[in-house]
Amino acid sequence: MRLSKLYIKTSKTVPSGEEAKNAQLLIKAGFVHKEMAGAYDYLPLGFKVLENIKKIVREELEKIDANEILMTTLQRREIWERTTRWNDDVVDVWFKTNLKDKTEVGLGWSHEEPIVEMLKNHIQSYKDLPVSVFQFQNKMRNELRAKSGIMRGREFLMKDLY
Repeated sequence: MRLSKLYIKTSKTVPSGEEAKNAQLLIKAGFVHKEMAGAYDYLPLGFKVLENIKKIVREELEKIDANEILMTTLQRREIWERTTRWNDDVVDVWFKTNLKDKTEVGLGWSHEEPIVEMLKNHIQSYKDLPVSVFQFQNKMRNELRAKSGIMRGREFLMKDLY
């Protein structure tokens, strides 16, 4: 797409209550749109930058033979109970919900426990090692007060390498 056709709208103002300097600058420059505290939409220019960063990171990780995967955001309660990190007294950033069949699930704030579970089912022998997997995944954290702009919001893109 030609740059002249790219939808870019800058602004002289930022949403009231936006404390984070990174978010203020990105909003004014037309990279992101603030939906609510801790949740931002990437506008065309911001999305292009994000995709370019992902491309560079992906190329570097592939040089070390890491394999890209994509894990689900929905996470089973029982995986996290084994490490006690389902408990809100231990980890208080969970977004939890019930499926229609009343099964309780969480929206991923991390994928450490699920990746261990997945790899245990796929690594059968020492000959399967070493293995490195990575993903770009939206994470959800139920922060009491999301005030760091896109750096530590309630929903954000994270690259994990395991």
